[in-house]
Amino acid sequence: MLDLGFIHALRRIAPLLAKERQTMLFSATMPNQMAELSEAYLSNPIRVQVNPPGKAADKIEQCVHFVGAAAKMDLLVELLDKHRDELALVFGRTKHGMEKLSRNLAAKGFAVTAIHGNKSQGQRERAIQDFREGKVRVLVATDVAARGLDIPGVKHVYNYELPNVPENYVHRIGRTARAGADGMAIALCAPDEMGYLSDIEKAMKASIPVASGRPWDPVVPEQPKRRGGPRRGGGKPGGQGQGARPAGAKPAMGKPGGFKRRGAKGNRAAKA
Repeated sequence: MLDLGFIHALRRIAPLLAKERQTMLFSATMPNQMAELSEAYLSNPIRVQVNPPGKAADKIEQCVHFVGAAAKMDLLVELLDKHRDELALVFGRTKHGMEKLSRNLAAKGFAVTAIHGNKSQGQRERAIQDFREGKVRVLVATDVAARGLDIPGVKHVYNYELPNVPENYVHRIGRTARAGADGMAIALCAPDEMGYLSDIEKAMKASIPVASGRPWDPVVPEQPKRRGGPRRGGGKPGGQGQGARPAGAKPAMGKPGGFKRRGAKGNRAAKA
């Protein structure tokens, strides 16, 4: 939330407060950046931690589908279609991508809205309110909705695109299974997201069960082609090794494997 610009308001308000006060900081996780920020506003704080860092709630059932990027939309529609009456959150990485996804889902007949960094605060609040009241069943969002959003009725969280920051995955799926309820977290993993998936599993110290598809093989960088072709005869690069045929030479007649030097007599006559 502070990344969205609220840090500027905090910096203006804090100096106006009384020096003798109680200040409390709540965060779903405590990354190093947040811990450093807390030192500027808290004095000798007592730290209360509910779950170990990077651990998802126990009641969240997780799974991953390995699917090509071009087939993600069809798979998402198929999965959402199984629970049209339930609230679902769909997360992605980019503002423009999620706006486009929202329009595509609306064209498929889903009651959907979107929130991201290009929306005003009023638009975000109206979208969340409509989602909370069930006027829309699908909320498409970037990580702007990954923190601080408490809607008990969210049953499904989809990671349409895996986050490039592992901690954000825990934030995202934490929007379901609130207050002891059950929830589902479904990830769609394309070949170029295998690195993100690996980082997420390392951060959580757990593997995510596979629902469909097979894990993509790691991409092996293509080796650059060597210029000049292969070396012959063990010679130096660009030179001719022993046994190599000189350019333009022809085999000598009657001497298999030999070479006839063209113009050799002329050369000797010229020397004489």
